Amino acid sequence: MMSKGQTSRLTAQHVSSGGVVGIFGEGAQVHDKAVGRASLKVLEALKLAHPLYQFRIRAAIKKQEINEKLKSIDERLGETLYLKDSEIRPDGGVIEVLDKEKKWRVILVGEAKFQGKDVENIKAGILVGKKKDQQLMAAGNAIERVFKNISEVRNYMLDEYHFPYVVFLQGSNFAIETFQVFKPDGTFVTIRHDLGSLNRIDRVTAANYCMKINNNYCKNIFIAHSKSSIMLQAASIYARCDPWEAEEMQEIMWEVASTSMGILNQLG
Repeated sequence: MMSKGQTSRLTAQHVSSGGVVGIFGEGAQVHDKAVGRASLKVLEALKLAHPLYQFRIRAAIKKQEINEKLKSIDERLGETLYLKDSEIRPDGGVIEVLDKEKKWRVILVGEAKFQGKDVENIKAGILVGKKKDQQLMAAGNAIERVFKNISEVRNYMLDEYHFPYVVFLQGSNFAIETFQVFKPDGTFVTIRHDLGSLNRIDRVTAANYCMKINNNYCKNIFIAHSKSSIMLQAASIYARCDPWEAEEMQEIMWEVASTSMGILNQLG
């Protein structure tokens, strides 16, 4: 993918510009929490950092395309398709790079799921529930929908050695520590991160094999099994109650995209 000389120049550029923030520029400091806009910022940064390569972003991958990719790997795969127009549309789109064989390779997929407005409701003195007499709202199951997109992209990248899927979870349903929120009258409500009716992180960690969250798992993991090995493709799950700032998402997405580029470069 890249020569050693080019890689060195990019590293020097990265350091001299002050790291990721320098590459993104002042425009990236706008507090825009939309992962879609963050993806566009990362795309522009990739174009600047790798001027010899062609990048693109697309909003969706059709199920038929995924099936065709599966079938190209093994003829037993990719057989079932009932809706020809079926597709997946990750929140942040799909960023790809054109390799030397003129094939588009996925280097970043971004997703953002926001669930749980307990903090906002408590601060505003709003009671919830059917009778409007509860401080906390029981969490729903919307987060489980993220598994469909992760599974489909995993199918699409079954023959790759990287899996650049990043999920940003935000809201009281994704708190990773217990904390207190003050009501308008000065009293407070405790939000526990280990409360089963509230926390939903455990419902998505199957996508990263229950490894630690808030880590970049773009590079595939190989584990020993009998006389062979198994390749695992884990989603990179980032979760917390507080809102994600635009530059935070961009830095994480940049790191994942850079990992993808490095792996593709090593493979030639």
